[in-house]
Amino acid sequence: MAQTAFAAVQPAPLQAANVRTVYVLPMSGGLDLFVAEWLAKSQIVQVTTDPKHADAVLTDHLGEDFERKLDQLLAKKDEHDKPAGSSEQLEHYNPGRHRGTVFLVDSKTRQVLWSDYEKPPASRSSDKLNQEAKAIVKKLSESLRG
Repeated sequence: MAQTAFAAVQPAPLQAANVRTVYVLPMSGGLDLFVAEWLAKSQIVQVTTDPKHADAVLTDHLGEDFERKLDQLLAKKDEHDKPAGSSEQLEHYNPGRHRGTVFLVDSKTRQVLWSDYEKPPASRSSDKLNQEAKAIVKKLSESLRG
């Protein structure tokens, strides 16, 4: 009976109007570069290099490191405004080992809007990463279109 109730609950589809711009955080093995390329090709969202202008962030890592990195990226004051030698430098973000799950996170609310698991290829060659990125973006595009 619990299975029936659970099966009846369907997640609300993403609305393209809610997510227009995406910032792609560094991902394991350079997957972020391939994902950004496929997102740009799909034209379903705009890829931005400025996280302050992003409606959402795409990442393969959640947790304290992700939260800290997002806080740094979205800080009110620009890093360019800080004096040289300032102790408040951006920490290096290490996404860790990619386990196949990617997350689309709302930049303001920090809610996970979408996630997907794509089995990581045994080989991290450019061709395999490109195929993985294409599959991820295809699924995201389908979700954004409703």
